[in-house]
This record gives sequence, structure tokens and C-alpha cells, in this order.
Amino acid sequence: MQKPFQRVIVVSLLVGALMLGGCDSPKQQAATPTTSPSSTPTSSPITNQFPGLPRLNGTATVVMTVNGNKQITIELDGNNAPISAGNFVDLVQRKFYDGLSFHRVVRQPQPFVVQGGDPKGNGSGGYIPAGSSTERRIPLEIKPKGASAPVYSKTMTDIPELQHKRGAIAMARSQSPDSASSQFYFTLADISFLDGNYAVFGRITKGLEIIDTIQQGDKITSAKVTQGIENLKK
Repeated sequence: MQKPFQRVIVVSLLVGALMLGGCDSPKQQAATPTTSPSSTPTSSPITNQFPGLPRLNGTATVVMTVNGNKQITIELDGNNAPISAGNFVDLVQRKFYDGLSFHRVVRQPQPFVVQGGDPKGNGSGGYIPAGSSTERRIPLEIKPKGASAPVYSKTMTDIPELQHKRGAIAMARSQSPDSASSQFYFTLADISFLDGNYAVFGRITKGLEIIDTIQQGDKITSAKVTQGIENLKK
């Protein structure tokens, strides 16, 4: 059994793997909306809070093909994470992920995550819309268990509706809560210490064993929405 200080070191190393490689510039940091720890949970309509961001009103299914022929079926939960799920489905529809690699795989000192979705391939990139010079960023979005709406832009200690169980899909981000863009990760084990700190927005429903075989550099051949595209609102 790990001693307390050993566990702190392990947790620090593992969580560090989820941080995006690039640092926000002062301009980007100033432009990113944040909420202080003392703020009350946000509950106003999402369209008013974050205009212009895609959202998923309901559920959708994405089939991701890895290394040519290995298929992973992912159910996206827009009921509990409408912006995070909507952002992902929108990028899938744009074929943004096709051809990108899994740039980070962490299995030691214990199974943790496989991470992808970076167009630069080094952990520092995100999605830049056509005609823009900056990445599209989405807010940290976590719905506490039993709550009527997600809480935005802040971490929490409450138990969330969507938890980091094995096979969950969640958004990677840098230190700022509202810095997620296109990078995502699959969890290789139950990782409860991430709950409340990163936005889970779905889970693998078929092909779970495939994530155990993914290696750094493996490619996403394609990702396609097979059900629920009508629930995507732009």
C-alpha cells in the first residue's frame, strides 16, 4: 500500500499528464472567462452563457476507428455535459480528428489515460476555426450529482453525475479551467481523484478493450457520428 507522500507524488505525475503542453499567452488568459471559487453555480440557459459554442441537446454516438480497423463506440452525454459533448460532436462532424494521433499514453506507474486530439501532435495544440487566429476554448463543465444544471468554470469537490470510470471520455485542459479545446482522453481505469477537476462527457460502450492496446503515435483513422446528429445545435 502506498504511503501518503508516495500517493501525492503519483497523483501529481498522473494529473500532469492531462495538462496541455502549451501555455496560455497573457492575451489568451485575459480573454478566457473564469469564475472565482466563491461564485455560485451557473444555472442560466447555456445559450445565453456561452453564445456561439456548439451544444448537444441529448445523446449522440460516435464510432472512432483506430489504426485502420479497430473500432471504438462512444456514447456522448449532452444531457449532463451539453457543451463538452457538443464541442466533440461538432469536431467529429468537421472530420477534425481524422488522421490525428494519440500523443500521450500513460500506463505507468499504474493504468491512467490515452490522450489525443491535438493537431500539432505534441500536446500543445487545439482547434482553430476557419478565419480565426485563436483556438476555440470551452468552459470546464461539471454537473454535480442530483443537480439540475452543470457548474461552469470551476473545479469542485461534489460527486459529479459523470465520473472517471474506466472507459470514460473527458476533455484535457491546461491550468486554466476554461482552456479545453479539442484534446480528449480515455480513462484506462477508475480514476476518482480526477472527478470534479476535468469534464467527463461520455463513455465507451463497445470496444473498451481496444484502448488497452493503443500506443503513443497510433492514429485515429476516422471518427463518425452514427446516431444523434440531430441533437447537435450550433
